[in-house]
Amino acid sequence: MCRGRPPMPSFALDPEQRRWCARLRALARDRLRPLADAGTPGRINRPLTEALGELGLLERLFPEDGPVRALDLCLLRESLAMECTEAETALALQGLGAYPIVLSGGEKLYERWMPGIRAGRTVTAFALSEPDAGSDAAALSLRADRDGAGGWRLTGEKCWISNAPGADVTTVFARTTPGAGSRGVTAFLVPADRPGLGGEPLEMLSPHPIGRLVFDGVPVTAEDVLGVPDAGFRVAMRTLNLLRPSVGAFAVGMAQAALDASLAHAGSRTAFGGPLKDLQSVAHQLAEMATRTEAARLLVYAAASAYDEGAPGITRHSAMAKLLATETAQYVVDAAVQIHGARALRRGHLLEHLYREVRAPRIYEGATEVQRTIIAKELYR
Repeated sequence: MCRGRPPMPSFALDPEQRRWCARLRALARDRLRPLADAGTPGRINRPLTEALGELGLLERLFPEDGPVRALDLCLLRESLAMECTEAETALALQGLGAYPIVLSGGEKLYERWMPGIRAGRTVTAFALSEPDAGSDAAALSLRADRDGAGGWRLTGEKCWISNAPGADVTTVFARTTPGAGSRGVTAFLVPADRPGLGGEPLEMLSPHPIGRLVFDGVPVTAEDVLGVPDAGFRVAMRTLNLLRPSVGAFAVGMAQAALDASLAHAGSRTAFGGPLKDLQSVAHQLAEMATRTEAARLLVYAAASAYDEGAPGITRHSAMAKLLATETAQYVVDAAVQIHGARALRRGHLLEHLYREVRAPRIYEGATEVQRTIIAKELYR
């Protein structure tokens, strides 16, 4: 008899979920892909974000009756990623920047900001990482110094922030109690027009917008606090715990897109007297790509279902899902490039795009090494 930890719950997508995923892929292909193609890489694509609102996808991300179900979020992200990674990322960044408001903000902040966010008119960002505090987020040093008006002044820098510096409002994590580690951090909601707030875009390998934020005595008040002072790390973790399995879903969507492209290419490309798919080396590679993609998908769905059901071991399941899915996507996209050869490296090719896009998820929202550390600790908890 097995006496180990209980397994993650089994599941199967029902017919309506499968139809919904098909509709999402069609919307991404027919309505969102043209908007993404018309945008500027590395800059916020506002028409694309507004289209996410007009098509009702942001309403699915932010239901009126509470937080989105983790499995629904995974299906959203995977389906969009299969057809348009830019649309997927725009949706995910709205979620990352705004879920601190949903989960920890008061009624006033919710009523002020969420209608515009849900409509896609207000673009959000999530500013946790700093030049010297990435994976070790509790080591952040952006200062929140008390001023004489009952508020704080933010001084310091954030770096590698998606949607910065062009977001309309940003969830910012700052140190309010020096020397207190994760217990001395407060989450603030900072509008873009606050005096002293500046920044610049960063030219990165990934095609989505990433930038740097500079805080020169930026004023914030008690009304800008998300949650309570010195409990901002909890605000960050609540948001990341909800979104972490869906990072894996994004990765699975990219892996599936790369696999589909490879299957089509290997079936039509002739070499050595026949189609590539008849070469054992290529056939076995395709089989490995398909198996790893399906395994990652199953683990992501199971982790999301466990989160929705409040099952024990959520932290471990989520870390496993992100770890396996992002590492799998890197492998599958790289293998797809190898099968396609030089054409896949030409600027504008789907795989050239995926090759640049797939690298970042192994780093953000907890790098691969961090996920392994979390899993190992959970095994002994």
